[in-house]
Amino acid sequence: MKHDFVKFPLHVIVHPFDGFWDMKYEQKGKVRVAMAILALFILTLILQRQFSGFLVNFNDPRYLNSLNDILYTLLPFFLFCLANWSITTLMEGEGKFKEIVMATGYAMLPFILVNLPMTFISRIMVQEETAFYYLMNGFASIWFFYLLFAGIMTVHQYTASKTVITLILTVIAMGIVVFLGTLALSLGAQIWYFVYDIYRELIFRT
Repeated sequence: MKHDFVKFPLHVIVHPFDGFWDMKYEQKGKVRVAMAILALFILTLILQRQFSGFLVNFNDPRYLNSLNDILYTLLPFFLFCLANWSITTLMEGEGKFKEIVMATGYAMLPFILVNLPMTFISRIMVQEETAFYYLMNGFASIWFFYLLFAGIMTVHQYTASKTVITLILTVIAMGIVVFLGTLALSLGAQIWYFVYDIYRELIFRT
């Protein structure tokens, strides 16, 4: 159990190609661990938005909403996994949806390891030290993208160039899904108001 939740995730982020290979072919990765990392990332995000030092925190406390943070994290996460699975299915990818979820979840661990302590360190920073805060946050993002690249490349058994193309197409597919979803919601709302207006007219006339 300890190996599942501590040792192997740390091994993955330090040795990503070996780690993701073991995840795919040695069955060492666990979906529940990926979901636990995702949950910890959401907690880290909420803490960062609410408790970072005022020198680096420009959020208005009156408009902070933890439910929105959860929603705006879960939706892109699963949308990315679904879009990548859809694209790679057409491009002869070997990765299963479960493996994409695990690879993406494990890749998010650097955000927890870096951003969580930096959130509390930022509360005692002076103005001259804020550059270090942004540097470490940027480092966590670069680390994440590198791990995500290695994970997608390994689970699908792609070359580096094909992985880049796949990721670009995944982002495009996500944009299309968001556009179509927004359009459907907009049309649905217009139909609802149209039907509701007709209903009101009928009620008032009777």
